[in-house]
Amino acid sequence: MSIAHAEDARVVVYSREGCHLCEAAEQVVAQLVAETGDTWTRVDIDADPDLRQRFTDQVPVTFVDGRQHDFWRVDPARLRAALARG
Repeated sequence: MSIAHAEDARVVVYSREGCHLCEAAEQVVAQLVAETGDTWTRVDIDADPDLRQRFTDQVPVTFVDGRQHDFWRVDPARLRAALARG
């Protein structure tokens, strides 16, 4: 399933303020894309009623190249493999 919002970023982390899992996922993503040279962005689901309804308590949800990759946690090895496929 694909979702728009990524614009130019290869990795999108859908998250919300005050979410400790979101903060951890964002750190993993930021570190990996810094190594690979890819781009990423964070989208606050609470700023968009459709996203809030879609993801509710599954955040963080990570998308790579517009496709859902993970939710709740980011596995660095899986993310690195997904970025290498692009």
